[in-house]
Amino acid sequence: MIRRQGREAALQTLYQLDLSESDWQDTLVHLTEEFALPQEAVTFARELVTGVLSCRSQLDEEIEQRSEGWPVRRMGVVDRNILRLGAFELLHREDIPPAVAVNEAVELAKRYGDKDSSRFINGILGRMLKELKKDERSLSRH
Repeated sequence: MIRRQGREAALQTLYQLDLSESDWQDTLVHLTEEFALPQEAVTFARELVTGVLSCRSQLDEEIEQRSEGWPVRRMGVVDRNILRLGAFELLHREDIPPAVAVNEAVELAKRYGDKDSSRFINGILGRMLKELKKDERSLSRH
């Protein structure tokens, strides 16, 4: 539950940043106070936001490679940021099982996206996960 709250706060923060040039730390503090988030959730949200922001261009490239002609800039703001969070967790958070990262992104899409968001998110992150597993199998054979 703590990590889910953190993911939601991270998504809301990234969403706000995508719409305006506001300070992400102020946005996160506001969300933290408004929803009375536990400190563990705030810490996790901060880790996710700073991680996504530090490698956003790499994440966007990874997403675009699997989005079948949909540039990240043309995706809906919610979908784009859920994909960034999910891709960040898949590629950079070894403490989060890959299947959990995909599932949590799909759950965020069901809650915050439109009716097609969860399928869209699952398709892109599912391809990313499949490729990661294929790469792991290839490495383990050598």
